[in-house]
Amino acid sequence: MKMNYDALNQPYASNRYCVTAKNGMVATGNALASSAGLSILQKGGNAVDAAVATAAALTVVEPTANGIGSDAFAIVWINNELHGINGSGYSPKHMTLNRVKPLVDNKEMPKHGWLPIMVPGAPKTWARLIERFGNLSLEEVLQPAIEYAENGFPLSPSIASSWQKAVEKYKELFKDKLEYREFFKTFTKDNEPYAFGDIVKLENHAKTLRLIAQTNGDAFYKGEIADQFIKQSLRDGGFFCKEDLASYDVEWVDPISVNYRGYDIFELPPNGQGITALMALNILKEFQFEERETGDTYHKQLEAMKIAFADSKHYVSDPTTMKMDYKRFLTDEYGAMRAKEITDMAFEPRFCIPPKSGTVYLCTADKFGNMVSMIQSNYMGFGSGVVLEGYGVSLQNRGCEFSLDEDDVNVLAPHKRSYHTIIPGFMMKDGKAIGPFGVMGGYMQPQGHVQVVMNMIDFNLNPQMALDAPRWQWIEKRKVEVEKTVSQEIFDDLYDRGHDISYSENTSSFGRGQIIQRLENGTLVGACESRTDSNIACY
Repeated sequence: MKMNYDALNQPYASNRYCVTAKNGMVATGNALASSAGLSILQKGGNAVDAAVATAAALTVVEPTANGIGSDAFAIVWINNELHGINGSGYSPKHMTLNRVKPLVDNKEMPKHGWLPIMVPGAPKTWARLIERFGNLSLEEVLQPAIEYAENGFPLSPSIASSWQKAVEKYKELFKDKLEYREFFKTFTKDNEPYAFGDIVKLENHAKTLRLIAQTNGDAFYKGEIADQFIKQSLRDGGFFCKEDLASYDVEWVDPISVNYRGYDIFELPPNGQGITALMALNILKEFQFEERETGDTYHKQLEAMKIAFADSKHYVSDPTTMKMDYKRFLTDEYGAMRAKEITDMAFEPRFCIPPKSGTVYLCTADKFGNMVSMIQSNYMGFGSGVVLEGYGVSLQNRGCEFSLDEDDVNVLAPHKRSYHTIIPGFMMKDGKAIGPFGVMGGYMQPQGHVQVVMNMIDFNLNPQMALDAPRWQWIEKRKVEVEKTVSQEIFDDLYDRGHDISYSENTSSFGRGQIIQRLENGTLVGACESRTDSNIACY
């Protein structure tokens, strides 16, 4: 007998505590994905094995935010060394500005269809991580995800809500269009969305995961999945050729950092926007903050964030085409110079020349001291709306971030990576790892990183409270949104300072995050976002 309740109705305040464990921990926004990673740890896998297993499981149980056709980034602490991997894809080699411009009406890159699709990087990222650092094989690591897809999984509350919204939107946008027909075949019940508690099976998804596992990812880039990718692209107006997929590989990178009050905060270098969070922290370290819940604290955070976005959006793109050395934004001189521009009133900052010198997030830790901060995303919900026929792969729409202005640093070009919103974070102190952290959600991500870092370092909040504290979000110009839990006193203060401020009804727009920290005695401390179906699995 079904009880009559709304799984998303939370009329009473909920109080979570940090979770502790000794042997291993997996933190994600989905309980089933966390369990998948934990099962791999218990089979002898390390933190990297668990991260890939969790990432693969998330493509099944949370397709509203990511998929096999996603991009992925990770920061890996293993054997007392920090590594970074950039698994973002590039544009097709035949996709030029002159070819695309006549195809778009509003002179902007579209959000759906084949034009915004880039080469997906997630499958290659999984394979490369396991090759370099894994204890288990890719086949072993992907097995939990395959079982979820093949045997079915129940929908959780917030995923069901996102699923319903996406299907209703796509029904309006894509009615009777051939290139989107597979989406409705794969992700709906006779064109209707799945609901909370429904058992969902994704058998084509399982087939694809199995092919990726058996071929170490090659089936996606050179085999039968790649063949279907090219076939659909040619049929529906895309620009892809076999070489685009076959020649793709991830990039191993050195994480970048700033020192914030004695703690080293790490992000990945461009083309990701992790540098935006570091730029804001670099500015904010010029101020002293005694209390979190004051209008002045919120104001300075917002102004620093606006400045960081102004500069990163102007300069950051594929690092092979950037005209500015991004490391100049991480100098003390840059932070001090931009901090002097912050007054008591809100303003609309412009980019400057620095001094010379849009997701699912997960984190894992094992008993050996290894830890992973990882994020992957289709970008906007299910992404482009395109699904590979017979394989269940929803493809990302990262290319919509390209500009069609030839003077823009992020202008579309062949085999170019776009400005990327997804960012994993990592914290260290005095050369020792503290642990991974992340907040997913488009352009909210660097804003979430800044708030979480400051909550822990400036305001001494434990990881769970650092995540659950009220959040703000800069939208554009002087427009700011805050959660309903922000006090009226702070709201009024920000309004008086010139911010175009409003309360937001949508808590999910403020990001969803997880944190794992390792204490000196080896105890793992985990926290999971209260704004979603979050979960920690540990033992």
